[in-house]
Amino acid sequence: MADKNDRREFLARTVLGTAGAAAALSLEERILLAALQEGAPQKSQAPADDRPMPYGQIGKLKISRMIIGGNLIGGWAHSRDLLYVSRLFKAYNTDEKVFETLALCESHGINTVQLDPACINVFHRYLTERGGKMQALVCIHPDADAGKVKSQIEDLLSKGATFLYTHGEATDRQTMAGRLDILAKTIELIKQAGVPAGIGSHSLETPMQCEAQNVGADFYVKTFHHDQYWSATTPENRQEWCWYLPQGHEAGSYHDNMWCLDWKKTAEFFKTVKKPWIAFKVLAAGAIHPRMGFPFALRNGADFVIVGMFDFQVAEDVAMFKDAYYKVGNQREREWYA
Repeated sequence: MADKNDRREFLARTVLGTAGAAAALSLEERILLAALQEGAPQKSQAPADDRPMPYGQIGKLKISRMIIGGNLIGGWAHSRDLLYVSRLFKAYNTDEKVFETLALCESHGINTVQLDPACINVFHRYLTERGGKMQALVCIHPDADAGKVKSQIEDLLSKGATFLYTHGEATDRQTMAGRLDILAKTIELIKQAGVPAGIGSHSLETPMQCEAQNVGADFYVKTFHHDQYWSATTPENRQEWCWYLPQGHEAGSYHDNMWCLDWKKTAEFFKTVKKPWIAFKVLAAGAIHPRMGFPFALRNGADFVIVGMFDFQVAEDVAMFKDAYYKVGNQREREWYA
């Protein structure tokens, strides 16, 4: 801690007063310097924010409009070409740390976590061993074998899942194959289990086709972020389905750095959808600052946002989300649908 404070003092004392010195700083140091100039807090956790967490409703469920994402828990890191990050996430997020993080989220008003089925066991332990009250939005894999899908649903609900949606990549692949019938059957099976059923996707083609063919989703879980960050895929390489096409990766045109290819088209489409929209990847996996990403998503129509957070980010992220929510209010074109 002393080294970190010394570094900040050095930057504030020497660089701010030295003409041209900022040009020699690393990107990390320039970000820190900008924060110092703006007077931004440098604490790992911001003070508790007394403003109420906003909630929406899907079916009979009361859901915090800010949902903690599960990728950091499972170790799925969209870290561009940094190969060690996934292992680092897993090493940091031990079961005990996951319990602490979920409890911290609850204390700040977040009542829902988004999870991959691979994380359901540690979540179940949080509920049963720690008395957690968190709800879980869990993705499932649509499949032509209805028995397999039904088994997934039963297993996840028995371990604490609260409501379900179809996994983004698996869903997009069914759309690519023209198998919306599989998606419709999966939604039907989820509803038969008595919980809200959603469609997840990276591609805008999926919700567009699902709405056109009346697949029956209660809500959508769709990526959404702007493209004003330096590692964003260049416009000429934003090919539909680029996340899944081998030639896109072989040619180097897609760099695991963009999940919403056309935010304007996405926002315009969801103006026509009178169902809740849960936006994820709203920070482009850490490339966009929350102070920009949160108001952007809410102002352009998202009803909820999913945000991956480490424990030391929760309080500050919640405060920034509340700032965005209360400033946006009803000053947006799309109605709130939850």
